[in-house]
Amino acid sequence: MSKKIGILTSGGDCAGLNAVIRAVVHRADLLGWEVFGIKDGTHGLLQDPPQYRKLEISEFDGNILRRGGTILGTTNKGDPFAFPMPDGSLKDRSDEIIANFKKIGLDAVICIGGDGSFAILRKLAQKGGINMVGVPKTIDNDIGCTEASVGFDTAVSVATEALDRLQPTAASHDRVMVLEVMGRDAGHIALTAGIAGGADVILIPEIDYSLESVNKKIKSVLASGRNFGLVVVSEAVKTEEGEKYMVEYSDGQKRYGGIGNYIGEKIAEGTGAETRVTTLGHVQRGSPPTYNDRLIASAFGVRAVDLIAEDKFDRMVAWVNRSVVDVPIKDAIAAYQDVSLDDSLVHTARALGISLGDN
Repeated sequence: MSKKIGILTSGGDCAGLNAVIRAVVHRADLLGWEVFGIKDGTHGLLQDPPQYRKLEISEFDGNILRRGGTILGTTNKGDPFAFPMPDGSLKDRSDEIIANFKKIGLDAVICIGGDGSFAILRKLAQKGGINMVGVPKTIDNDIGCTEASVGFDTAVSVATEALDRLQPTAASHDRVMVLEVMGRDAGHIALTAGIAGGADVILIPEIDYSLESVNKKIKSVLASGRNFGLVVVSEAVKTEEGEKYMVEYSDGQKRYGGIGNYIGEKIAEGTGAETRVTTLGHVQRGSPPTYNDRLIASAFGVRAVDLIAEDKFDRMVAWVNRSVVDVPIKDAIAAYQDVSLDDSLVHTARALGISLGDN
């Protein structure tokens, strides 16, 4: 039976989103289904009329999976259950989203998002009786029940390349280079890229550090005859006193940023080394996806459509043991996945002589 299915991207953008959309359109086309892209996440369903368009198979050739970002647009602002209004009040606009979803006449919706988006979208689906399937995406790789999320591999690749580019200039000028990377409250990007990029020190929010230990490592590296050092810092790392480094923007939002400068200054003070700081920021989000993100995104998109064909909803596709499986969305949300102290990569870093700031 022919179906009309919707697809939307929610939360922060990342590489690989267009590859998911492409896979959904191709798989649905083989089943004789129509796919409608909802624009700007839930914000597209808050407009009158709702903002969406039919996705034609002709526009989804091999080129689109090379593109970063999302052709549908996305948003990480405005919880529809407590939506900020111009007068400063908060309004529950969830009924508007549900009504517009039904106005389009969709049989199901595929939502590409992270744990925060899934919590909101699942609440909407349950309230409105909407058939929902989730596809995990986040550069942070902190969604539970899956070994990989769309966007993580590309973010790590960009961070690793940054270290590759910083090393020669560090060696040319006898400097210590500090690289601040994204990751929200999880240190997966910093840990993975730090190992792959040959860092001397990796600081992540899950492991407490001391500046004495960091400076001891840098001094040891320089005393060994090497004239440079590489340090990777996750944006959510706190100061030694336990304070978060946040930047407040004009819209009132506070976001991580600046811990790299703090660490750089402390290294310069404690070691006498000339230190420079680089903050990657959104560079990690906007790159064309790596082959691995394209592959996982494609497999996820196909499986998401198959779940709809099997009438299996409130499920999230996941990557486990080199295979695509599906798990309850509520389990994925509940099983937040930061870096555990017994993580194999933590052991690998220590075995390579990399300081995690606690030794």
